[in-house]
Amino acid sequence: MAQPVETIAQLFYRAVQRDLPDALAFKRNEAYVPISHAEMVARVERLALAMSARGLQAGDRVAIMSENRPEWAIADFACAIQGLPDVTIYATLNAPQAAFILKDSQSRWVLCSDRAQLDKVVAHWDQLPMLETAVLFDGDLPEDTGRNLIRWATLQEEGQAMEVRRPEVRGWADQRKSSDLLTLVYTSGTTGDPKGAMLTHGNLVSNVLDAEAAVHFTDHERALSFLPLTHIFERMASFLWIHIGAGIYYAENVNTVAANLLEVRPTVMASVPRVYEKIFAKIYDTVASGSLIKRLIFHWAMQAGRQALPFLLKGQEPPSWKGAWYSTARRIVFEKIRQRTGGRLRIAVSGGAPLSPKIMEFFWIMGIPILEGYGLTETSPLITANRFGEVVPGCVGRPIYEEWNGRPFVKIAEDGEILCQGPNVMVGYWNNEKATREAIDPDGYFHTGDIGHRDNQGRLYITDRKKELIITSAGKNVAPQPIENLLKDDKYVSQAVLIGDQRNFLTALIVPNFDSLVRWAGYKKISFSSHAELIRNPLAIAKVGSRVERVNVQLSNYERIKKFSLLEHEMTLEGGQLTPSLKVKRRVVNQMYASQIEGMYSQSKD
Repeated sequence: MAQPVETIAQLFYRAVQRDLPDALAFKRNEAYVPISHAEMVARVERLALAMSARGLQAGDRVAIMSENRPEWAIADFACAIQGLPDVTIYATLNAPQAAFILKDSQSRWVLCSDRAQLDKVVAHWDQLPMLETAVLFDGDLPEDTGRNLIRWATLQEEGQAMEVRRPEVRGWADQRKSSDLLTLVYTSGTTGDPKGAMLTHGNLVSNVLDAEAAVHFTDHERALSFLPLTHIFERMASFLWIHIGAGIYYAENVNTVAANLLEVRPTVMASVPRVYEKIFAKIYDTVASGSLIKRLIFHWAMQAGRQALPFLLKGQEPPSWKGAWYSTARRIVFEKIRQRTGGRLRIAVSGGAPLSPKIMEFFWIMGIPILEGYGLTETSPLITANRFGEVVPGCVGRPIYEEWNGRPFVKIAEDGEILCQGPNVMVGYWNNEKATREAIDPDGYFHTGDIGHRDNQGRLYITDRKKELIITSAGKNVAPQPIENLLKDDKYVSQAVLIGDQRNFLTALIVPNFDSLVRWAGYKKISFSSHAELIRNPLAIAKVGSRVERVNVQLSNYERIKKFSLLEHEMTLEGGQLTPSLKVKRRVVNQMYASQIEGMYSQSKD
């Protein structure tokens, strides 16, 4: 009987026994190039030998600043085997932000995908007393920096020169323990400086095994990877894909996902809600621009889907005429849409932020089941998950355990905050005992900062972030995310941020869905030369206002949006308004759009 997997090093060596021809695959010259398990093992072991020969020892930190690519995964496993906690740094961070993490983590090495990433490091090297070496995956090294710079290919060559010693690396893997520190994952820093969550081998392994138990996978899965591997959700998912024997295909970037879906034809993928929202909006825009007969057929099919949905969510076949109606709709409408994702997607996982029930229902009707889960960086990340047969839109599922060590795995504090203790909870924050004590109470429960409740079936519902609750000047508590999701469900709204803390009424910053708004303007024969001109047009403002009122009628009076301001450009990661996991940085948004916000409050409105 096989020994249980306790470390990521063991998970790796167990998984590669499958001998897949496409364990990893990446795009080169317009085609995907596969890397087999055998080649992956060779590259991992050669890298481990080279890093050891150059003086890295168990406990030393190695940072990774890279987009998703095979080198990321190879370095990750080499570090796990050697006992080198890797420090993950988003490639989208600017130089000072990256330097902060390198310095705080006291990283000795940093691995960089290209010159742009390496230049960030070189520019701040003087501020990094512990940093000794930088490695470049691709491109030419800069000259005359006075720093120890190495090309990735050189390390592979050095490891290959020690080929006879490769069996030693497997011995290093056997030395790893569940309690060993695996990685430092820095929080996005929506408030204050980022903190490094210390996650062990046992933290991640427990999450991988629990995710596998919650979802039934086959032996022939293929995954498309496009969320940053720096994000703990994608990192854990990638360990899961390796563990179950799925081939991992890396998207070129998040903007090429639509094309890569058609090329890769994945069966599984993990994503944050923003990606599903964009797919949803694109489909509806395509329908809206079609002929009247096509629009009528689509809306007929959606009605058939809504009739069948309660049965689909329970894993049941819709009965009698509902089943026949839905089967026909799938054949003539939904299957064509499903083919745009490659036609083989069986399981789509959503996490990182709340998914709108409307979006989840839409994908289920399309024949693409989305399973929503919940967790945080500090919980590796999974705390709860929806399982097939018991999916409820708007709910993040049941906890992965009911109890752990004789105590509730999840409990709700008196103020509604969700607390968690178990094998997935981090050790603490790196070099920050004060923050650790604030996050983990004396009973060992991690305070998530999320507000929620459980129903009589034990399923968890998230209502908002504790620190993001808006408290009006009248003392009313308003959870912004549910209202923002209602707004984003509308085809004329792409993004929305609710404003109103310490104010006497609520307002919103809204980025229109310009595809829909421009099409509407064409119908109305409204002339404009730019998006900026369109959103100043009184008719366009009134059109969006009518959509806001559709949401307001669903809300209590104190939750209603009294004024709104339209924004010309989408809020993005590159623009600084979103975190790398595509959550809104409310503090930044309040600062960047201060004039628009003050303009909405310049004349009081009760």
